[in-house]
Amino acid sequence: MNITSPRIENGSRRDFLRSAVQAAAGLTLAIYLPGTQAATAAAAAPEFEPNAFVRIGTDGTVTVIAKHVEMGQGAYTGLATLVAEELDAAWSQVRVEGAPADARRYNNLAFGPVQGTGGSTAMANSWEQMRKAGASARAMLVSAAAAQWKVPAGEIRVSEGIVSHGARKAGFGELAPAAALLPVPADVPLKSPENFKLIGKHAPRKDSADKVNGRAQFTQDVHLPGMLTAVVARPPRFGATVRSFDARKAKAVNGVVDVVQIPTGVAVLAHDTWSAKKGRDALRIDWDESRAFKLDSEEILAQFRALAQQPGLVAHSSGDAEAALSRPGRVLRAAYDFPYLAHAAMEPLNCVVRIGEGECELWYGAQFQSIDQPSVAALLGLPPEKVKINMLYAGGSFGRRASKDADYVLEAVQIAKASKSRAPIKMVWMREDDMRAGYYRPAFHHALEASLGEDGRPTAWRHRLVGQSIIAGTAFAGMMIKDGVDAVSVEGAANLPYGIPALRVELHTPTNIGVPVLWWRSVGSTHTAYSTETFIDELASSAGQDPVAYRLALLGKHPRHAGVLKLAAEKAGWGQPLPAGAAGTRRGRGIAVHESFGSFVAEVAEVTVNADGSFSVDRVVCAVDCGMVVNPDVVRAQAEGGVGFALSGALHGAITLKGGVVEQSNFHDYAPIRINEMPKVEVHIVPSAEKPTGIGEPGVPPLAPALANALAAATGKRVRSLPIRTEELKA
Repeated sequence: MNITSPRIENGSRRDFLRSAVQAAAGLTLAIYLPGTQAATAAAAAPEFEPNAFVRIGTDGTVTVIAKHVEMGQGAYTGLATLVAEELDAAWSQVRVEGAPADARRYNNLAFGPVQGTGGSTAMANSWEQMRKAGASARAMLVSAAAAQWKVPAGEIRVSEGIVSHGARKAGFGELAPAAALLPVPADVPLKSPENFKLIGKHAPRKDSADKVNGRAQFTQDVHLPGMLTAVVARPPRFGATVRSFDARKAKAVNGVVDVVQIPTGVAVLAHDTWSAKKGRDALRIDWDESRAFKLDSEEILAQFRALAQQPGLVAHSSGDAEAALSRPGRVLRAAYDFPYLAHAAMEPLNCVVRIGEGECELWYGAQFQSIDQPSVAALLGLPPEKVKINMLYAGGSFGRRASKDADYVLEAVQIAKASKSRAPIKMVWMREDDMRAGYYRPAFHHALEASLGEDGRPTAWRHRLVGQSIIAGTAFAGMMIKDGVDAVSVEGAANLPYGIPALRVELHTPTNIGVPVLWWRSVGSTHTAYSTETFIDELASSAGQDPVAYRLALLGKHPRHAGVLKLAAEKAGWGQPLPAGAAGTRRGRGIAVHESFGSFVAEVAEVTVNADGSFSVDRVVCAVDCGMVVNPDVVRAQAEGGVGFALSGALHGAITLKGGVVEQSNFHDYAPIRINEMPKVEVHIVPSAEKPTGIGEPGVPPLAPALANALAAATGKRVRSLPIRTEELKA
């Protein structure tokens, strides 16, 4: 079966591009890492493949090929900015297209030979690569103009997509055919920051207009000829399997075409989503739960708490913490519980699959192509290059689409493979599927102890963490697990920035918990920042010292931590009294600072607490040091979004199990924050000459501890488990 182009419901961008490329000559440019086979091939080839970072059409359109998925974080805008800056293109002539699955050309430089989006690496790993792509294209356009005009290339100017020399002018499109025949320069100079026109400046997002006018293409917008929609019935408990099923009532539903069993359950295929759901709900399934996971959430945490009483694997050790903690003196202890958390992205999981003769094509918001492509290939017995992935927009992810085992993509392919119809399949998860059958941020228990010297500063610190490993058993284990310690579980704890003479961090990773876990926005820092930053605040309080001054005294070797801490405190008016609230209320201000993904963020939260324990978060002041800023609007948006995302988790987030069954099902019992709960957020960016680091995730970790510290300042009560329970804050 020959694979042809699908019809896209919300627009014809793909058809337009394809016809434009066929009808007109242009310039296509790829930048490869030196020393790779791809680089050698590119240097030898007189023309470039269309799968490149830059493509310039004869109409002057500059197409940036984005290797990172756009899921709301601004990756398309950032990547386009890097190219357009060095190309000296007009922002209006630049458009962005998702890259195909091809790790040889589109690998994430932070991950090695892996194509994927995650870890807040999009700008950090593309900083020089995409700029070089733009600079090389510019150099080739200039060389083409110099040859045509018979003038020195050094005398030619490029600005806003126009190449000029005196009175002579030409647009990129006019020069593209000639430039395409030239060799790619081996090395090109990049601009100095003082010459930037786009980087660090305001530029409208490249995805906004299409998302407003409906032309943006998400998985739900894909409609192939003869396509069927599939909805899956999954077991109520993790680890259960299908013993038998009765599909008679499901097949009687109007619109249902087929019912097939797959490893994860039973799929109902229909002409539309609603019919497939009705058919799924009409199934009668006998589940084999002999190997199902059946513990309650409280039983899981009880097991974790017991493990925390015993020494674990050593993640970090400096000085003799055990000896220091055993000496007479002040020792503070605290224990923290963190629940499972769902990703709950606005767009539940979905994927479109078409299987042909010796090939397979997929359409979805692909986040981890180097996991998905070989996994599908292995399932179908195909070479990986015969699995084509069309990367569409994703309606959020927060880590869920970066599946470590390609679970939902494989599920879609298994349905298509099992179906007798051989029709293309759109597999759709309902919100309840996403909530109850998904992968979660692991539940964790933390136990901390610290001894204080006469000056009130910690002389020793011991931190034991207990929780499931995300990395164990995956392709990343060899790279991210050392001496049995999962680096993801202890990030933010094992690299604690405070100057403490004796520091010991230990980890337990129980393997008998059958709840599937996955990275969640900011991963390990989502719980380590909370325990460490609330505990350090408690030490400061015990010592009778100001929380900001206390931290600064311990951050002597970490100037960037100190920098954002000072900035957030200054902008929040730290040290000045908060205005009094209404009668019967108490007000408080709290602070937290944390490094994640190479970026440094400090946040100050201001709260008002009522007599019944209810409270409002009135204001959050955020200071960000993420290196050189590509687009300040995107940085602010990501910091603001991180505050809202973290606040949802702190106020409401908890996936709980009863007898192994997930109790939550939708937004009525796993609630995001409502608009009236969102505080005023101020974002202040630290000017920096450092290379860009992550911003999609680092705004999340400091919020919950800053909030808890503000509540403690208002009420004197420490919050040691999340989500926050108002009954614990009553007057």
